Amino acid sequence: MSRYFFKDTTVLLGRSMRHIFRSVDTIITTAITPIALMLLFVYVFGGAIKTSISSDENYVDYLLPGIMLIAIASGIAYTAVRLFTDLKSGIFERFQSMPIARSAVLWAHVLTSLVANALSLAIIVLVALLMGFRTAASPLAWLAVIGILALFTLALTWLAVIAGLSAKSVDGASGFSYPLIFLPFISSAFVPTDTMPAPVRVFAENQPVTSIVTTIQDLFAGRPVGGSIWIALAWCLGILVIAYIFATVVYRRKIS
Repeated sequence: MSRYFFKDTTVLLGRSMRHIFRSVDTIITTAITPIALMLLFVYVFGGAIKTSISSDENYVDYLLPGIMLIAIASGIAYTAVRLFTDLKSGIFERFQSMPIARSAVLWAHVLTSLVANALSLAIIVLVALLMGFRTAASPLAWLAVIGILALFTLALTWLAVIAGLSAKSVDGASGFSYPLIFLPFISSAFVPTDTMPAPVRVFAENQPVTSIVTTIQDLFAGRPVGGSIWIALAWCLGILVIAYIFATVVYRRKIS
């Protein structure tokens, strides 16, 4: 790693963030669909959906963690598109001719994704508060929620890096995120898994989203967090490490 890695990454991060702030509609668009889903499920379907929350709690309290994960899965698609666009524009070749740490190019895109998704999540939480979301989470619990969401964002973003470097078209770069967006619907994000048919329940209970959602729900409710947090962390770290290794290999092949 170049001794100028952090400086180079900061400069390239500033470049990416300028693109984001010149097109704020990207952040707004990322937040709109999850907010629309939250409004739909709370005000249209919410009265008919039975969850484990008590009668005096708002369904949005149960729903919000899953909505946040959908927002992240939607947001990382833009990372793949930005990376694909840079690759096709030839700017990678220009960077290669400059004394820039090679990994700084990828990390700038990854950190941009982290910041952009954080802004989208902040908008979603504000809307949820207007809809009646209330939490008993302590400051430490909030830090844990932020940490899990950041880890989940990093893991999916490195998957987006692979897609952005490997895609043949813009649609291909963004299309990989569709299964990730759909995954929370087959989890405990909207209803408890014990309401599902056996085959669906087995899948729902053993995929990463359920453990992450359960952990965040417990943290928001001020309940003791069980073993789900370790399962959630294992999923996020496992995906992150594997995706990072593959992304690095693909990147080296592209610039060699």
